[in-house]
Amino acid sequence: MIDSPVPTPFDPDCFQQELASLGAWIADYYRRLPELPVLSQVAPGAVRAALPDTAPETPEPFAAVLADLDRIVVPALTHWQSPNFFAYFPANASAPSMEAELVSAALGVQGMLWLTSPACTELETQVLDWLVHACGLPAAFLSAGAGGGVLQDSASSAVLCALLAAREHASGGDSNEHGYRGGLTVYGSSQAHSSLDKAVMIAGIGRRQLRKIAVDAGFALDPADLLARINADRAAGLTPAFVCATVGTTSSLACDPLPEIGRICREAGVWLHVDAAMAGSAALLPEHRALFAGLELADSYCFNPHKWLLTNFDCSCLYVARRDELTSALSISPAYLRNDATAAGAVLDYRDWQIPLGRRFRALKLWFVLRRFGLAGLRALLRRHIALAADFAGWVAADERFELVAPVTLNLVCFRYRGSDEQNQRLQRLVNDSGRLFMSHTVLNGEHVLRCCIGQGATDDTHVRAAWQQIAAAATTLNA
Repeated sequence: MIDSPVPTPFDPDCFQQELASLGAWIADYYRRLPELPVLSQVAPGAVRAALPDTAPETPEPFAAVLADLDRIVVPALTHWQSPNFFAYFPANASAPSMEAELVSAALGVQGMLWLTSPACTELETQVLDWLVHACGLPAAFLSAGAGGGVLQDSASSAVLCALLAAREHASGGDSNEHGYRGGLTVYGSSQAHSSLDKAVMIAGIGRRQLRKIAVDAGFALDPADLLARINADRAAGLTPAFVCATVGTTSSLACDPLPEIGRICREAGVWLHVDAAMAGSAALLPEHRALFAGLELADSYCFNPHKWLLTNFDCSCLYVARRDELTSALSISPAYLRNDATAAGAVLDYRDWQIPLGRRFRALKLWFVLRRFGLAGLRALLRRHIALAADFAGWVAADERFELVAPVTLNLVCFRYRGSDEQNQRLQRLVNDSGRLFMSHTVLNGEHVLRCCIGQGATDDTHVRAAWQQIAAAATTLNA
């Protein structure tokens, strides 16, 4: 048997040529994107059926790989970057962020310690401090003091890290030393993201210890019910440990009253985490900062630039007011990670701020995006989306066949056809199956509710108006 030649991992000339071809393919994809069916039209199993049963034994040309992107991959995508994507939440991409991902991949940095690439750590610290100033966040989240920020992969990881810090805070560090022995309770509204449920499972606290707090008519957490549940648990000999408040719930973008919740947590000695996964980007806009009043009472805070700030997934900002609470809950120091800079306390080691040891150079994406678009450009984008949502809500309100179901504060409109759940489900299927747009749904007040979330980078008035016209036209068939 003749051995194949050892591959060359990086041939500069070949890479440059292939990168030019790939750049042309990506540019063409974005030109075609507005006309592609937004929701994938393939049947389950179609992608696997189009792939060979075994990996190739010999190298294949780059052109063949690009061809299969068009033949196999693109038809089986739900196109999140389409200007006609109105489902779930935005997951924005942009040219600067893609370019930064390429640089990050090329550098191949493993940024677990300051020592393993000082630029990876210090750039992250600085960019996260930039966002504190840009968003008007509490000074306690700045790295110059006792707090600071770190990039996580998602808000789900952020809430888990915050919960682990709160668990150790409430148990005096006993849980890590001797194992969790029960008695801690966790609180979030009935509208809180499901990542809170998963976090209590992973942290060993258990879902039975999670209290779902009632909400008001606008779907925001009821502080009176929170206080009553905390007092009842304490009277039963339990230890209230963690409250998750939300600025912009997933279902309706409801905003919990942070000042009241914060005061309750301070008086009860309970950790307050604030999840603003999508809505947090709106803090860039001074006219919307009232939504974040009371954030100075939070122990931790999270928002996702990878949702509404033109930064590719994954990039989630987690801030803490006291970083030692987080690092003491997550730090492990085997001999092979010890070094003089860490021992001297002169640096931050972000491996102590997260679940995994390894970490990518995520900060490059934020750095590129902030520099290439500027804060002014990002504010303009957010304002356009908010204005378009207001327009859409106006069209809904003006059509007697439809009703608004929740207050419209930012870029999400929750609405329904004035009919049965079955009719609303049929309406959703009709517009989604058309391929011209994609909307998701939720359940509010026990009813099937449609969600139009406006946040994709290329979405403008023509796309939003066409979406409403498609929805209105589909509604005419419901009683036919």
